[in-house]
Amino acid sequence: MPGRPARPALLPGLRAWLGLTAVLAAVVVVVLGVLFAGRSRPGTLDAWLVPPTADSVRPPWRRVALTIDFLGEPAGSVLLVAAAAAVCLLLRRPRAAVLVVSGSALTVGAGTLLKHLVGRTIHGPGNLSYPSGHTAFLTALALALALLAADRLRLGRARGTLLVLGAALAAGAVMGWAEVALSAHYPTDAVGGWCTALAVVPATAWLVDRVADDGRWQRR
Repeated sequence: MPGRPARPALLPGLRAWLGLTAVLAAVVVVVLGVLFAGRSRPGTLDAWLVPPTADSVRPPWRRVALTIDFLGEPAGSVLLVAAAAAVCLLLRRPRAAVLVVSGSALTVGAGTLLKHLVGRTIHGPGNLSYPSGHTAFLTALALALALLAADRLRLGRARGTLLVLGAALAAGAVMGWAEVALSAHYPTDAVGGWCTALAVVPATAWLVDRVADDGRWQRR
């Protein structure tokens, strides 16, 4: 007897709103990329949020910022992704596990590509800054886990969308604060990283479901 069909990575009720969010986020990423292409200084919004004379955050908040920053470094991100994927598998949500891994990887890959295309720098040549890869990664992971939570809690379209976007906002704000506080990125870099994840993860979730469903039908 065939087992129960796997739960989708992207709930049907959330597809429309998250799809619209992804499109709007992609527009923001492109617009900011065009505005700051090739620049090596803060924009007007950056200077307003963080005055040019501001120093990086001091202890004890600096230690907090460094701890959060570690979560976006290769070692920290691998640990987080492995733990999140393991949780998904323990809960028998294989598509969610695939989304955790693929969504995070594709988001970071897209961010890396954008950095080279945009060419914005901070603290001298070679330090590409737009968009913030750390912010993009943590937002992507939060989105994938929030989609799983919305499914497990059987939330409807409105509450599910609020949970997913709220988790993305919280993760992006936390990592964005850390990166700006450590003077590793401009505030608009963090916004760009956040929007990169919002654009990539819903599309990746849809693709995971599409590939899995096509494979299931082909085996019948």
